[in-house]
Amino acid sequence: MTTRLRKGFSSVLCSLAVAVACAGSFSVHAADAKTGPLKIGASFQEINNPYFVTMKNALQDATGSIGATLLVTDARHDVSKQISDIEDMLQKGIDILIINPTDSVGVQSAVKQAHDKGVVVVAVDAQADGPLDSFVGSKNYDAGVEACEYLAKNIGGKGDVAILDGIAVVPILERVRGCKDALAKHPDIKIVSIQNGKQERDQALSVTENMLQAQPNLKGLFSVNDNGSLGALAAIESSGMDVKLTSVDGSPEAVKEIQKPNSKFIATSAQYPRDQVRLALGVALAKKWGAQVPATLPVNILLVDQAKAKTFSW
Repeated sequence: MTTRLRKGFSSVLCSLAVAVACAGSFSVHAADAKTGPLKIGASFQEINNPYFVTMKNALQDATGSIGATLLVTDARHDVSKQISDIEDMLQKGIDILIINPTDSVGVQSAVKQAHDKGVVVVAVDAQADGPLDSFVGSKNYDAGVEACEYLAKNIGGKGDVAILDGIAVVPILERVRGCKDALAKHPDIKIVSIQNGKQERDQALSVTENMLQAQPNLKGLFSVNDNGSLGALAAIESSGMDVKLTSVDGSPEAVKEIQKPNSKFIATSAQYPRDQVRLALGVALAKKWGAQVPATLPVNILLVDQAKAKTFSW
């Protein structure tokens, strides 16, 4: 992360720390009223993706440092399972729920159940419907805009472009919207195909292979996440076609591919999963201990091209 971004996150965290300190008398009473450590539940849409693994590990470190108990569940992109997981955590008496929804609308009932039980609820990475206390997430529209502006520039402002879409959660929808808006500024660029790679490498590989066969004049491809983009990259390389690729996330493997000479993978709009989940925890603790917290905490993204890839990491 750049020095400027680190200072920005430090400033936000310091503000939260002050808010928590101001609520000190409340926190003492809260501790007196309950025996045992604070219990935190984290429900992720998936944890087999490097992005969410990084987020989970950062949360484990952060909760461990304050002596809290952490329960983690993996919804595996199944909203029914996610609701069931959350209901189970509520039965176990969690004080805080950090939710990364697999379906922004579908989890509303679980969010309401948690709220009604007095549990602090903070969504991270993807917005969730229902009575949230706060939402921490990347500027996903900006991520789509920057990735596709860069793509347009690198194909000379003209040619056929495709989009490798994903599951219908707000971050993905916003990335696609941003990409479309960026490409719309170039009248000689045409979006010829939008296909769902489900944000998974194997699925994206298969979808991209079919896309390349159907679109022999394709010049550019935007993927909504790095996991899918790596499958798309394999398909592009196997085809021998000159198709430029951009994406979103900033995963270590994607950054490594971008650094390679003459790589078809030219840039990714990088997110900061560690910082997102740390901020989510900080906001949740501040709320739990009596402070007022912002309804939304947007987190900047950074377009990582070949030059920036040399020094970038999550």
